[in-house]
Amino acid sequence: MAVIKASSSDIDVLARLMRAEAEGEGEQGMLMAGNVMVNRARVRCLDFGNVNTIPQVAFQSPGGFEAVQKSYFYQRARERDKRLARRLINGERFYPADNALWFFRPGGDCPDTWYGQVNSGRYKSHCFFIPTQEECTEVFNTF
Repeated sequence: MAVIKASSSDIDVLARLMRAEAEGEGEQGMLMAGNVMVNRARVRCLDFGNVNTIPQVAFQSPGGFEAVQKSYFYQRARERDKRLARRLINGERFYPADNALWFFRPGGDCPDTWYGQVNSGRYKSHCFFIPTQEECTEVFNTF
């Protein structure tokens, strides 16, 4: 069962965004980056109160994803990437991104916190960050 509403166009955007942000991390890294993207669309807290769709997540300003400013984001979505996107829309979650609302790729070690958010872990080059329960209870809800 879908955890967010997503049209075929939304799935294409999510697939392209996951690829553009984390293709170098393999399928697992793409799934984790995608977890953050889906989490942002499904919660109504912090910076994401008015972000309800995958396109809004991708193009949120400020706070969206840098990849939408690059030409490789605008390549056609591949079937493999759309399959991964559907898995996330259907509720699959992957630690340490399962409850994350942010990720970034530091030059070195992951900081313990990033703009007040707690580091939930690292996968390859990306560090993932979660809000506190008080800031955003709904990101911790299971489906």
